[in-house]
Amino acid sequence: MAKVILENLSKIYPGERGRNPKVAVDRVSLEIASGEFVVLVGPSGCGKTTTLRMIAGLEDISSGTIHIGDRCVNDTPPKDRDIAMVFQNYALYPHMTVERNMAFGLELRGFPKEEIRKRVQAAAKTLGLLEPDNLLVRKPKALSGGQRQRVALGRAMVREPKAFLFDEPLSNLDAKMRVEMRAEISRLHRTLGSTMIYVTHDQTEAMTMADRIVVMSSGKVQQNDTPMNLYHRPANRFVAGFMGSPPMNFFQGRLRRTHSGLEFAEETPEGRTSWVLPLTSGSTSGLASRMDKPVVLGIRPEHISPDAGGTGSFEVEVDLVEPMGAETLVYGRTAGHKCICRTFRSEGKELEGRKMRFLPDASRLHFFDVESGQAIS
Repeated sequence: MAKVILENLSKIYPGERGRNPKVAVDRVSLEIASGEFVVLVGPSGCGKTTTLRMIAGLEDISSGTIHIGDRCVNDTPPKDRDIAMVFQNYALYPHMTVERNMAFGLELRGFPKEEIRKRVQAAAKTLGLLEPDNLLVRKPKALSGGQRQRVALGRAMVREPKAFLFDEPLSNLDAKMRVEMRAEISRLHRTLGSTMIYVTHDQTEAMTMADRIVVMSSGKVQQNDTPMNLYHRPANRFVAGFMGSPPMNFFQGRLRRTHSGLEFAEETPEGRTSWVLPLTSGSTSGLASRMDKPVVLGIRPEHISPDAGGTGSFEVEVDLVEPMGAETLVYGRTAGHKCICRTFRSEGKELEGRKMRFLPDASRLHFFDVESGQAIS
């Protein structure tokens, strides 16, 4: 185990003939504690995989420093960084058995045969490759996708590295297998207590597996926090919209002061007020300086409920109803914005094309600056 420290790490790709360079990673600074499971998450092109590849030594850095343990590894070849990387395509040798695939890296490093055998057996037992069937004697073509990923994990485990790096390792698996492998990797982290850095575009993987999540966009870190803090206290509109499925609803409008307190008034693109939401005292912190100025109100789908017409409710024209069994997602439009409601009522497809009223939970609101997107607190 080892801590991993990135200081002002940047990667800039030169443009054609040196013009219009592309900044893939922009001054990223992170400190990952020994034994911590950190997930880098963000949309395609956000810089997360490039960051991981620089940690592994597979990508040259443009500026900044990388420390693994107490050693700066900027100029250290990948094979000497004492890390193990698990890729999304498994990268197994098709002509070798599972046992040889797991042992091959140790053989190249000159480990004694008995030591290799002990490490392979221990990893295979931990990963369930020995029972109910002994998979060590099979070749990769005789394995399922999940079994191949277990072999790739085992190949990394036998090296006993200072840190494990995962580059979207579950993206080639079907939905059921992804859920199983998420649990497998989380269990492996608890068992080994190793430092793990995991890259994914899937926010569900990030939320369910990480000790800490680093949300990236356009090469920059948008927020670095625990899963629950990211979900309940997003730093900006990007994080609020990216973390959560379905994503957070956003309504642009204006804050107004009334005789009884503050209210939010949604505005249509034409500037017309379409609905008004009275604010509770708990949701007005930091808003006093924003009176009569445009703001963005964020509400998660689970914090909007079907309502008969209470104070603060708004009318939605329903476009789509998705019954999910335990819950129902209702997609619709207010006069000014699209919105999604997650309800545990058994709403049916017959609501599509009709109008309903919804009521936000006034104690679970988020406000963001219109121009910067930063949370208002």
